[in-house]
Amino acid sequence: MKKLWNAIPWWGRKLIQYVLVTTFWLGIWALAAYGVGESLLLPTPIEVLKRLCELCGQADFWTTVVTSLGRILYGVVIAVLCGTLLAAATHFVPFLYTLFYPLITVIRSTPVASFIILAYLWIDRNTLPSFIAVLMVLPVVWANLHEALGAVDKQLLEMAEAFGFSGWKKLVRIYLPSVIPAFLASCRSSVGLAWKAGVAAEILIVPLVSIGRMLSESKLYLETTDLFAWTLTVILLSLLLELILLFAIKGLSRRGKSRLPSEVTDHE
Repeated sequence: MKKLWNAIPWWGRKLIQYVLVTTFWLGIWALAAYGVGESLLLPTPIEVLKRLCELCGQADFWTTVVTSLGRILYGVVIAVLCGTLLAAATHFVPFLYTLFYPLITVIRSTPVASFIILAYLWIDRNTLPSFIAVLMVLPVVWANLHEALGAVDKQLLEMAEAFGFSGWKKLVRIYLPSVIPAFLASCRSSVGLAWKAGVAAEILIVPLVSIGRMLSESKLYLETTDLFAWTLTVILLSLLLELILLFAIKGLSRRGKSRLPSEVTDHE
């Protein structure tokens, strides 16, 4: 049996594992649903999947999904840019670290729900999910990049000075290869966080076109199957985003390897 298993390609083994794990938990869900015996309280997996397929055939479903995704990803992009610039500024200008550290600490410590309620006093409901995504992602990107910049090998920097590297070459050959792993890891961890926080914001403030609105209305009208179908949509979209980002991380990691030895050789 072990030889047969090892003969299967790695991707085939992974696929089999995912199928078995998914089947196991769907079985647990089905048993719980049949035990309850009431779809209003707990629909079966088949009922939820059937309803999700029906929703996928509606244009409004895709409009809602794309709108929510667009809002949250827009916030993620803004947060990544701002977090990167802030990390660089606080690393090279220590006073800025002292200045901004209390603000970042407050953002990281305050519950998401409190930010949503407070921000709703000043920010339009259609913009608020993007703002919440920024608040969730920016501290993660800033903390990881600031730490990575502080961990850059000092000997490499001294070597670059000795060989007369320009500021741009230091950035490309030393700083970027050192911080890219931390940058990509922070992006991967923060995208899921931003997605969940953004949907939570939509549930509380109910924008006109949003997944949060559909979840809120499903709960309000006791459409439990719809509630589960939209929740499953959120989970699948989160997994899809992480999968896309994982492939992007692997590709960028290969390109982001340092070539400092060759540069040193060239200067010699």
